[in-house]
Amino acid sequence: MDVDDDLPQRLADLEQRVAALEARGDAAPTAEEQAPSGAGVVRYSGEVHLHGDITWEIALDARAVLDLDDDLRVAVLAALGHPARARIVRSLLTDGPLGTAALQEAAGLASTGQLYHHLRSLTHCGLVEQDGRGSYRVATRAVVPALVLLTAAADIAGQFR
Repeated sequence: MDVDDDLPQRLADLEQRVAALEARGDAAPTAEEQAPSGAGVVRYSGEVHLHGDITWEIALDARAVLDLDDDLRVAVLAALGHPARARIVRSLLTDGPLGTAALQEAAGLASTGQLYHHLRSLTHCGLVEQDGRGSYRVATRAVVPALVLLTAAADIAGQFR
Protein backbone atom coordinates (compact mmCIF):
# COMPACT_ATOMS: atom_id res chain seq x y z
CA MET A 1 0.00 0.00 0.00
CA ASP A 2 1.31 3.43 -0.95
CA VAL A 3 1.49 6.16 1.71
CA ASP A 4 -0.66 8.44 -0.47
CA ASP A 5 -3.38 5.77 -0.62
CA ASP A 6 -3.52 5.67 3.20
CA LEU A 7 -3.62 9.46 3.59
CA PRO A 8 -7.42 9.99 3.47
CA GLN A 9 -8.00 7.35 6.15
CA ARG A 10 -5.22 8.71 8.36
CA LEU A 11 -6.64 12.24 7.99
CA ALA A 12 -10.14 11.03 8.90
CA ASP A 13 -8.78 9.21 11.96
CA LEU A 14 -6.88 12.31 13.04
CA GLU A 15 -9.94 14.55 12.62
CA GLN A 16 -11.99 12.13 14.72
CA ARG A 17 -9.39 12.14 17.50
CA VAL A 18 -9.17 15.96 17.48
CA ALA A 19 -12.98 16.25 17.63
CA ALA A 20 -13.09 13.87 20.61
CA LEU A 21 -10.39 15.85 22.44
CA GLU A 22 -12.10 19.16 21.74
CA ALA A 23 -15.45 17.82 22.93
CA ARG A 24 -13.86 16.71 26.20
CA GLY A 25 -12.13 20.09 26.63
CA ASP A 26 -15.36 22.04 26.11
CA ALA A 27 -17.25 20.16 28.80
CA ALA A 28 -17.00 21.89 32.14
CA PRO A 29 -16.01 19.53 34.93
CA THR A 30 -18.92 18.60 37.16
CA ALA A 31 -19.00 19.75 40.77
CA GLU A 32 -18.21 16.17 41.80
CA GLU A 33 -15.11 16.12 39.57
CA GLN A 34 -13.89 19.41 41.00
CA ALA A 35 -14.88 18.68 44.59
CA PRO A 36 -14.27 15.00 45.34
CA SER A 37 -14.79 15.59 49.07
CA GLY A 38 -18.35 16.75 48.49
CA ALA A 39 -17.64 19.98 50.41
CA GLY A 40 -18.15 22.18 47.35
CA VAL A 41 -15.96 24.23 45.06
CA VAL A 42 -14.25 27.56 45.58
CA ARG A 43 -13.63 29.43 42.32
CA TYR A 44 -12.11 32.70 41.25
CA SER A 45 -10.94 34.07 37.99
CA GLY A 46 -10.02 37.26 36.26
CA GLU A 47 -9.10 38.72 32.93
CA VAL A 48 -7.28 41.97 33.46
CA HIS A 49 -5.43 44.37 31.22
CA LEU A 50 -3.16 46.20 33.63
CA HIS A 51 0.33 46.56 32.16
CA GLY A 52 -0.19 43.42 30.10
CA ASP A 53 -2.97 40.93 29.53
CA ILE A 54 -3.45 38.40 32.29
CA THR A 55 -6.04 35.64 32.52
CA TRP A 56 -6.33 33.52 35.63
CA GLU A 57 -8.84 30.89 36.69
CA ILE A 58 -8.80 28.46 39.54
CA ALA A 59 -11.32 26.06 41.04
CA LEU A 60 -10.50 24.09 44.17
CA ASP A 61 -12.25 21.63 46.41
CA ALA A 62 -13.38 23.56 49.51
CA ARG A 63 -12.07 20.87 51.86
CA ALA A 64 -8.67 20.93 50.11
CA VAL A 65 -8.51 24.71 50.61
CA LEU A 66 -9.20 24.28 54.32
CA ASP A 67 -6.56 21.55 54.58
CA LEU A 68 -3.72 23.72 53.22
CA ASP A 69 -0.98 24.80 55.63
CA ASP A 70 -1.63 28.29 57.00
CA ASP A 71 1.94 29.63 57.18
CA LEU A 72 2.33 30.70 53.55
CA ARG A 73 -1.14 32.15 53.11
CA VAL A 74 -0.99 33.99 56.42
CA ALA A 75 2.25 35.63 55.24
CA VAL A 76 0.40 36.96 52.18
CA LEU A 77 -2.52 38.18 54.26
CA ALA A 78 -0.16 39.79 56.78
CA ALA A 79 1.73 41.53 53.98
CA LEU A 80 -1.52 43.04 52.69
CA GLY A 81 -2.68 43.73 56.24
CA HIS A 82 -0.70 46.95 56.64
CA PRO A 83 -2.09 50.14 55.08
CA ALA A 84 1.29 51.18 53.61
CA ARG A 85 1.76 47.75 51.99
CA ALA A 86 -1.79 47.78 50.61
CA ARG A 87 -1.07 51.23 49.11
CA ILE A 88 2.17 49.90 47.58
CA VAL A 89 0.33 46.98 45.96
CA ARG A 90 -2.51 49.21 44.74
CA SER A 91 0.01 51.67 43.26
CA LEU A 92 1.88 48.90 41.46
CA LEU A 93 -1.37 47.49 40.09
CA THR A 94 -2.53 50.95 39.00
CA ASP A 95 0.71 52.41 37.63
CA GLY A 96 2.80 49.37 36.76
CA PRO A 97 6.43 48.97 37.80
CA LEU A 98 7.68 51.79 40.04
CA GLY A 99 10.98 52.82 41.55
CA THR A 100 11.57 53.36 45.24
CA ALA A 101 10.96 57.13 45.20
CA ALA A 102 7.52 56.74 43.64
CA LEU A 103 6.66 53.86 45.98
CA GLN A 104 7.76 55.80 49.04
CA GLU A 105 5.52 58.68 48.00
CA ALA A 106 2.57 56.40 47.13
CA ALA A 107 2.81 54.64 50.48
CA GLY A 108 3.15 57.90 52.40
CA LEU A 109 6.38 56.80 54.09
CA ALA A 110 8.93 59.17 55.62
CA SER A 111 12.06 57.15 54.85
CA THR A 112 13.46 54.60 52.43
CA GLY A 113 14.18 52.39 55.44
CA GLN A 114 10.45 52.17 56.13
CA LEU A 115 9.82 51.45 52.45
CA TYR A 116 12.36 48.62 52.33
CA HIS A 117 10.84 47.12 55.49
CA HIS A 118 7.45 46.95 53.76
CA LEU A 119 8.90 45.80 50.42
CA ARG A 120 10.64 42.94 52.23
CA SER A 121 7.27 41.64 53.49
CA LEU A 122 5.72 41.96 50.04
CA THR A 123 8.61 40.29 48.21
CA HIS A 124 9.07 37.56 50.80
CA CYS A 125 5.51 36.28 50.34
CA GLY A 126 5.67 36.50 46.54
CA LEU A 127 3.25 39.37 45.94
CA VAL A 128 5.87 41.81 44.67
CA GLU A 129 9.10 41.26 42.80
CA GLN A 130 11.97 43.46 41.73
CA ASP A 131 12.56 43.64 38.01
CA GLY A 132 15.93 43.87 36.31
CA ARG A 133 15.82 47.68 36.18
CA GLY A 134 15.59 48.12 39.94
CA SER A 135 11.89 48.91 40.03
CA TYR A 136 9.22 46.81 41.69
CA ARG A 137 6.07 45.23 40.28
CA VAL A 138 3.31 42.86 41.33
CA ALA A 139 4.40 39.40 40.25
CA THR A 140 2.45 38.38 37.13
CA ARG A 141 1.12 35.21 38.79
CA ALA A 142 -0.10 37.34 41.72
CA VAL A 143 -2.00 40.07 39.83
CA VAL A 144 -5.44 38.41 39.73
CA PRO A 145 -5.10 36.75 43.15
CA ALA A 146 -4.10 40.12 44.67
CA LEU A 147 -7.10 41.80 43.05
CA VAL A 148 -9.32 38.99 44.35
CA LEU A 149 -7.95 39.44 47.88
CA LEU A 150 -8.54 43.20 47.74
CA THR A 151 -12.05 42.61 46.35
CA ALA A 152 -12.90 39.96 48.94
CA ALA A 153 -11.68 42.21 51.78
CA ALA A 154 -13.82 45.07 50.46
CA ASP A 155 -16.80 42.72 50.24
CA ILE A 156 -16.33 41.45 53.80
CA ALA A 157 -15.99 45.09 54.96
CA GLY A 158 -19.34 45.90 53.36
CA GLN A 159 -17.98 48.30 50.72
CA PHE A 160 -20.23 46.86 47.99
CA ARG A 161 -23.49 47.26 49.88
